[in-house]
Amino acid sequence: MDVADEQDLLFREIDEDLKQERLVRLWTSYGKYLIAGALAIVIGVAGTMGWQKYDLGQRQAQGDQFADAIKLIDEDKQNDAINALKSLASRGDIGFGMLARFRAAALNVENNNSDAAIKIYTELSTDTALEKIYRELAIVLGALLEIDAQKSKTKLIERANELAQSFGPWRHNAQEVQALVALRSNKIKTAISIFKDLAKASNAPPGVKARANEMLIITENN
Repeated sequence: MDVADEQDLLFREIDEDLKQERLVRLWTSYGKYLIAGALAIVIGVAGTMGWQKYDLGQRQAQGDQFADAIKLIDEDKQNDAINALKSLASRGDIGFGMLARFRAAALNVENNNSDAAIKIYTELSTDTALEKIYRELAIVLGALLEIDAQKSKTKLIERANELAQSFGPWRHNAQEVQALVALRSNKIKTAISIFKDLAKASNAPPGVKARANEMLIITENN
């Protein structure tokens, strides 16, 4: 190999290293921002549906407990809030108990305790007392967290892969998980392919389509 070829090879290797570094930065900053946004959206949806479904007039005490827990969060008393939510989750009915568990998981995420959040989402995903839509929601949220967890923690990701092939309401979110897993594994072409499918899917939620388009702009420029 002559000097010119060696230099060309060296430049290509450097370019690949820089590309990998940019993708790592992308995941660390933008990827986690996307996950946080997805968490906020789906938790909001679940909360709204829960509040609408259960009669607050008949469960005023539990409603007050849930409101008190949220107030503790606003007051930045995170540990007290988690304990209050745990208490409500164990003693409340399916409605407020479920909301408390989802909110406790989200709070653990905010406190960088992904293991605790994954545990809650796993339990929610297998709780047959809950409607299927909430169990599948827990799969998606937990799988998002497993992307950055230890490699041994992939059970919810595996279930999200199955969900992505279904006709359920969270299938597009599960496909988004697949794209993020591919991106995290540096399988850029696979990630781009999934994002393209999501971006042009006529029945995908607007938020998923918007995020897919944003990720396409970023990944295709790296």
